[in-house]
Amino acid sequence: MDTNAPSLPPQGPLFDAVVVGGGINGCGIARDLAGRGARVLLVEQHDLAAHTSSASTKLIHGGLRYLEYGEFGLVRKALQEREVLLRAAPHLIQPLTFVMPHDPGMRPAWMIRIGLWLYDHLARRELLPASTALDLRQHPAGQPLRDGWTRAFAYADGWVDDARLVVLNALDAAQRGAVVAPRTRCTGLQRHAQHWMVTLQPDGGAPVTVRTRAVVNAAGPWAEQLLREHAGLPPQRHLRLVRGSHIVVPRLFAHDAAYLLQARDRRVIFAIPFEQRYTLVGTTDVEHHAGLDAVAIDADETAYLCAEVSRYFRRAITPDDVVWHYSGVRPLLDDEHGNPAAVTRDYRLELDTAGAPLLTVWGGKITTFRTLAEEAAQRLAAPLALRGAPWTRAAPLPGGDLERVVGPCATPMQALQRYRAHLQRRWPWLDAAVVHRWARAYGTLALDWLEPARGPHDLGRQVAPGLFEAELQHLHRREWARDADDVLWRRTKLGLHLEAAQRTAVADWLQRLPPPDKPLAPLERGAGCH
Repeated sequence: MDTNAPSLPPQGPLFDAVVVGGGINGCGIARDLAGRGARVLLVEQHDLAAHTSSASTKLIHGGLRYLEYGEFGLVRKALQEREVLLRAAPHLIQPLTFVMPHDPGMRPAWMIRIGLWLYDHLARRELLPASTALDLRQHPAGQPLRDGWTRAFAYADGWVDDARLVVLNALDAAQRGAVVAPRTRCTGLQRHAQHWMVTLQPDGGAPVTVRTRAVVNAAGPWAEQLLREHAGLPPQRHLRLVRGSHIVVPRLFAHDAAYLLQARDRRVIFAIPFEQRYTLVGTTDVEHHAGLDAVAIDADETAYLCAEVSRYFRRAITPDDVVWHYSGVRPLLDDEHGNPAAVTRDYRLELDTAGAPLLTVWGGKITTFRTLAEEAAQRLAAPLALRGAPWTRAAPLPGGDLERVVGPCATPMQALQRYRAHLQRRWPWLDAAVVHRWARAYGTLALDWLEPARGPHDLGRQVAPGLFEAELQHLHRREWARDADDVLWRRTKLGLHLEAAQRTAVADWLQRLPPPDKPLAPLERGAGCH
């Protein structure tokens, strides 16, 4: 299925719901609604996951530190979702062990033990092990640490490629009938008793006005602005915009566990294995008062992350070691807490039915996106007369149906292992690193271009090391990738591994492609718009 092909809904109200915002919440809601039979249009002003949803710490986790702020409900909800998501996307989400060196000057051991006991028992676990204590003088996790760190605690959570998680939700929504339109700005929302008139401005196209029975405001940091400037409605809640920044440095340790480090200001910082050769370090929590289109780390944030990590590791890092960095603005509910790190990461859904329905999403975190989307669809079920029941809990995301290929497996982790072995046996001429990357990033979606292939020549030209034209065609035709940033920094992280000339070759290849079909092209011509 070509997700960029024009698609017209049936006659009647043009759409049941227009979802504004192509981050994890918007794409998750569009997927859930489409799976219930709703006629959905998803619009995003830039690329999918171009902002907050590709700038997370990339964790599927309960949020151990939130227990300290009394967020037991949020932590329990997130812990319940870890294993649901591990089963839904076994190719994309993987378990990850976290080692927390104990600093007795920060939090006493008894407090950490109680927190970890709660973390182990607030939700049922079938796939992830319980927490444990470590002697760093004997354990491999102690080797890269400075002398003096002798004791630690270990627990399990999950890791995800956040931008790909967003794209897979959008892809599933499209496969279930939704129209997905990145690079389409919402410029006007006019409310009537039974419907909305939504004005859209696609990049490079004519303005389009569509009619919809409901609007979902999932614009993240722009949620207040969308209400005030485009819908003419006063926001009932307010967001606190907090910037989280991360740095990537050459790998600080050889093992596959991550570290949770207690910073001197009592925040926590993660050091996570990243892209084989690197360590991802983050995050900061800084009040963000600047514009939203160009969010970037500042020198103080970089220095802070380097100093706190260097307090733990034998190999100190400096700003000169940073090979990549990224920042995102978290749209947190303003609970008037003085400490940005303590502001709630929970979400609120606000349904306004004073006229055609308007559902606004306030806050949220990547781990709870599915439950947020399910709750949003349930809120809209009555006003939209949707008959479909909740369905996403047991449904794999695109590419996650590994057992269809390898047969029943005891765990999602075993399914991925067997699937990777299957690819290597079936296509032995493929480089093992490419097989590993394709299995993790695409799961069974990679079979779309692998099944017809009898040799490397069937994958097209190798535009950059490990990047064949077949994969680029898939990203362009099915995953809405248009430029080099979409491919190299969001759909993949190959930008970290390529030299400047190789990145330029990818950009040039994409620029030579014919203009893609526009999802809203029929509407631009006026078809069905009245």
